[in-house]
Amino acid sequence: MTSTVAAASALQDRAALWSVGEIPASDVVSAACDALVAGLDSPGLRVLAACTRAEADYDVLDLLPVALDELGLVFYPVASEAGRIAAVRALARRMLAGELTPWELTFRIHQRYGHGLPLTERLAELDDEYAILEYRDTAMAEVDAEVRAEARRLAAWPRVPTEPTDAPS
Repeated sequence: MTSTVAAASALQDRAALWSVGEIPASDVVSAACDALVAGLDSPGLRVLAACTRAEADYDVLDLLPVALDELGLVFYPVASEAGRIAAVRALARRMLAGELTPWELTFRIHQRYGHGLPLTERLAELDDEYAILEYRDTAMAEVDAEVRAEARRLAAWPRVPTEPTDAPS
């Protein structure tokens, strides 16, 4: 059984990943179900967890903010700067947990943000390194090690403010 803290963290990460389009709404519903099983409970969480896969795409946007608020978690508005930061950190944690390879992390970050997000610039550069490995003396293991170090830095980076900084007034 997952601890309530781990379940809350997983729900928060999935919500952030969904807010930037990284995962489907049904993954958020699955995280809500996992949170209930782990012992978290609130009326909004129960409603969110009850969504079918077909309903998720339509209902998560309305249900997620309520469920997260009831649990004391943060809802990141879709495509917000705070949401992008939270999503990057969530992807870094997924890679450190073995859910993504180092290359998959750099590829996703580079594809989504290019070289335009200062927080992820080093990962975008490392994705470029993967692309030219065959032409350089650098070994894949060296690049992987650099990606892991950068992922640890991002995962440990101070949490974003409780209130999203770019929420509409």
